[in-house]
Amino acid sequence: MSDKPDISSLRIDRSQKFDDRPRSGAWKWIVGIVVVAVLVSAYFWIMPRLTPATKVDVTTVRMIGGSDAAAELVATGYVVAQRSAEVASKGTGRLVWLGYEEGDTVNANAVIARLDNEDVLAQLDFARAELAGAEVDTLDAGRAYRRDRTLLESGAVTEDIVEGAEARYLGALTGIDRARASIRAAEVELENTVIRAPFTGTVLTKNADVGEIVAPFASSANSKGSVVTLADMNSLEVEADVAEANFVKVAVGQRCEIILDAYPDVRYQGFVKKIVPTADRARATVQTKIAFVDKDDRVLPEMSARVNFFIDAPTEVAPRQALVVDQGAITRRDGRQVVFRIEGEVVTLVDVTIGRDFDDNVEILAGLQRGDRVVLDPPGKMTSGQKVDASR
Repeated sequence: MSDKPDISSLRIDRSQKFDDRPRSGAWKWIVGIVVVAVLVSAYFWIMPRLTPATKVDVTTVRMIGGSDAAAELVATGYVVAQRSAEVASKGTGRLVWLGYEEGDTVNANAVIARLDNEDVLAQLDFARAELAGAEVDTLDAGRAYRRDRTLLESGAVTEDIVEGAEARYLGALTGIDRARASIRAAEVELENTVIRAPFTGTVLTKNADVGEIVAPFASSANSKGSVVTLADMNSLEVEADVAEANFVKVAVGQRCEIILDAYPDVRYQGFVKKIVPTADRARATVQTKIAFVDKDDRVLPEMSARVNFFIDAPTEVAPRQALVVDQGAITRRDGRQVVFRIEGEVVTLVDVTIGRDFDDNVEILAGLQRGDRVVLDPPGKMTSGQKVDASR
């Protein structure tokens, strides 16, 4: 008997195969979950980039200072001449002379233009000839009347002859009156061919040229109704439309500051001259006339202007500042006043608190900062987080 241990039981049986893989379909579920997670992540990453952006107009929140911020109300309007006229002729004829151009100053009653008046001159000459003939007839009839009356006293003629001579004499006198009336009518017609300035002013536009037909009210398609447009430059004022909601802030005599768009750095002092006693139903505005206290030759008719209305003198409140944004950026959501601020490629709904109106702008008291870009006239269905194209 051998003393060695039997180790045959420790030998590895390589005929047996071991499989440590799951013995069910669990691995398929794991792969499916991973694929779904990848697809969902890809969807939320790709879809925002594939969704078309809404094109919007953009405005920027800005700060205004000085008298612009101190104004209780701001309105826009245009410079107009209170005294202006389309100078035309009372007669019809061909324009033969025009003595003024645009920009020329014309004194009151000065001759601006003349129409062809040869026919009227002929009528005047004829009327004068008629007057001369009537005067001769009157002289002859008067002598005959006086002679017959003398003969009546001596009994050489009868009374009926004297009465006939008297009638012829009175008829001759009437002929003189008719001839004089004809002369006056011809002189009026002649004056109608002369176009004069109704007041001292400046020619703004020339509406007809030499050779064209001028007619009252432009009765023909090929005729001109007026020769020039004349304006009294001393009567220039600004007509501004004030919203009905702000109408209570305006009063006659109120101090104003006028800023012309052509000269934004020049401030003209003014005051409310008149408030037109009617409102524009379509626009919900009231027209206000603002007179200049000081103006110069740079102020011209039809220039666009902005008017600052003050409660106090502008110099007393000039240091104030105001944060403003375009009125069109303000909208309402659930009864709140909000704006859509642009942040990158999307918009964010922001609640705002507004203050004074500055015509097309409104003061922002809270919710925005200077330089913020916001959507102008946002669509009614716009929501926070919506992708926008703010390139325009």
